[in-house]
Amino acid sequence: MFLRNYKVMCFNKGIKYFSTNAEQLKNVALQLRQGKLRGLEKKLRNGTTYYSFKGIPYASPPVGKLRFKAPLPPEPWQGTRDAFEHGPICPQVEPYVGQCNLKNEDCLYLNVYTKTLERNAKVPVMVYIHGGAYLYGSGNDDIHGPEFLLQHDITLVTFNYRLEALGFLCLDTPEIPGNAGMKDQVAALRWVQENIEKFGGDPNNVTIFGESAGGTSVTYHLLSSMSNGLFHKVIAQSGVCISDWAQGKYGKDRAMRAAKYLGIHNNDVSKLTDLFQNVPVDNLVKLTFKSMTKDEKCRGFPCHFAPVVEKEFDHVEPFLIKEPLELLMSGQTAKVPLLAGYNSAEGLIMTKYELKRLEFTKDNLSFYVPREIANCVTEEKLVDFGYRIQKFYAGDRMTECNVDEVMILHSDLYFIYNYHRFLHFYSNFSESIYSYRFNCITDLNIHKKILGFSNYNGASHIDEIFYLFNNEMNKPIYEKQERLRDIIFMVTKLWTDFAKTGNPTPDKSQEFTWQRYTKTGKEYLNLKERPSMDTFAEMERVKFWNSLYKEAGLPHIADC
Repeated sequence: MFLRNYKVMCFNKGIKYFSTNAEQLKNVALQLRQGKLRGLEKKLRNGTTYYSFKGIPYASPPVGKLRFKAPLPPEPWQGTRDAFEHGPICPQVEPYVGQCNLKNEDCLYLNVYTKTLERNAKVPVMVYIHGGAYLYGSGNDDIHGPEFLLQHDITLVTFNYRLEALGFLCLDTPEIPGNAGMKDQVAALRWVQENIEKFGGDPNNVTIFGESAGGTSVTYHLLSSMSNGLFHKVIAQSGVCISDWAQGKYGKDRAMRAAKYLGIHNNDVSKLTDLFQNVPVDNLVKLTFKSMTKDEKCRGFPCHFAPVVEKEFDHVEPFLIKEPLELLMSGQTAKVPLLAGYNSAEGLIMTKYELKRLEFTKDNLSFYVPREIANCVTEEKLVDFGYRIQKFYAGDRMTECNVDEVMILHSDLYFIYNYHRFLHFYSNFSESIYSYRFNCITDLNIHKKILGFSNYNGASHIDEIFYLFNNEMNKPIYEKQERLRDIIFMVTKLWTDFAKTGNPTPDKSQEFTWQRYTKTGKEYLNLKERPSMDTFAEMERVKFWNSLYKEAGLPHIADC
């Protein structure tokens, strides 16, 4: 009842629900700089019209000698291009099954969904950057359908970017400097600035948002001079760029290990460049697991082809030239409104994996220590920290029976502590920060079901995606349960109100007000069926990790 009243009171605009099975009505066309584009007119569930344009090239195909380089502008086309279907997804490993999905290296395409094509409409724009550990994913509507968000009168853009080695191989050379995938993202944002007015969007009101690797990506864009002026607000879900797993380290060494796996035992950079530019694309997928060191197999999240600090070269525009933490702490960051948070049971995504790794960690507790700390303390301190971590979470021994403890430990290790640390440092330079802890627990927590933890009390990593985007997995639930449609309406309204105004609850007549985050209060929205404000989520756990970072001599949360 609360959500139904909330919706009627705040959003009484005649738009109630929408369809995940919209009927295609007719073609619509518009003119871009590259050529004429034809999309489809569709209907939301309440009968409102929206327009879908899929598979629009935002850059030239990154193939041949352009492999690993920053993308070039899109090429023009002749005649009218049909934008009815998504472009190819980038080569990747399919999650959970481990199969290679090679598709096509020509994969730099985006999708635009809008309710108006009036050029002067000035509709707020939301650009979504997909997650997937920089290993997999796409902007396609098999997961990221637009209709949950479109009901709130925004323009939505989703896109693909190069992944794993294709997107993040680094040889520290002008030919392969690293960060090709992040430069793809910049190219997509530049395309939005140049073209979105023709889709009714406002290039001066662009919010970038993303989940997991997408969350780390949007926080990277806060720090990159390459991204300056391309967005005006940021929503970071379940990921920040100062986390271990979001940072590629020792890229050249990793590239050499990958080359050895491919049968090349030569450290000559020019020969390695030729190898990587000409090897069949199927050899470049799953290189993460083939190039891991012994330590990486036991320690940390298995994500290693990721954004790197680049060396600077003439005529090569870098995405990132300093350590993320250094940029963040020194205020070399865009000062824009930020909405950020995490899910209450993030660690469920890694629980089965980590339970299997207990055979490595039970006799070497130092593997519980994150890479950032492990790289700067003595071996003796590393062992001591490992023992203290186990003691804090599980007592004398961590076993296969400690499912809850494993989940909580890895929630903190991979997501929660560095989230708090990021907000603490960002708040030195921005007062417009909204923090959340997502804890909706309904039949829409689909990823938790996929992981085999349906009965677990909490929201897994990725679960919030099913409250923001329509797809075939949540369609039956959405159609049958009005209560869940209400929750979806509320969550998407918070996100889109922030995108429109920089404030997720601008209407003071609402049942709750999302208060801003401050250093002293660490205010956050407990985002559940009946949302409420609270202060300092996971306080004791955050304080524990903060003490370890402080003892290691690393930047930490002051006065925590």
